[in-house]
Amino acid sequence: MPGQVTAVSCNEAYSFSKPTRDSIRLLTGLGVEGDVHAGETIRHQFRMTYEPDLPNLRQVHLMHEELFDELALKGFRVSAGQLGENITTRGVDLLGLPTGALLHLGEQAVLEVTGLRNPCSKINDFREGMLGEVFAIDPLSGEFTFKCGVMAVVRCGGTVRPDDAIQVEPPPLPHRPLERV
Repeated sequence: MPGQVTAVSCNEAYSFSKPTRDSIRLLTGLGVEGDVHAGETIRHQFRMTYEPDLPNLRQVHLMHEELFDELALKGFRVSAGQLGENITTRGVDLLGLPTGALLHLGEQAVLEVTGLRNPCSKINDFREGMLGEVFAIDPLSGEFTFKCGVMAVVRCGGTVRPDDAIQVEPPPLPHRPLERV
């Protein structure tokens, strides 16, 4: 069964949250039309200061709505767009995807997954204590698990709306696990 887009969000100004929209338009090689993070080179406000010419591997931020369910069990109310994502999903194991997986959204849009979103301390400004809930440290290996969704680049543009289907196309083997971008 395919996954589904549950909400879409964008914001033309830097802010932690993004308002939800009826639709967003993805632009090939750039990101979400009208979104502050769209562009060929890095648009992350902090990273632009020291890596301004690197390719923008964070054109589109996707987050699984199942995270909101998990956070609600711990007393944190979160809804679509509030954690800065552009596309909120349900039914796709975003965190389990390999690097380079293609996500076909709606009728035309295609995203290539580039890596994991690195949660930042602004999450605690949004909801005190929530930062500790969006990543985990494996006590045996010391490895981090980041839960704040994935980042992607636009391979084929198109309009994306809530209720659009999401089809996952894995990359050729061997698969590489997602890392922070």
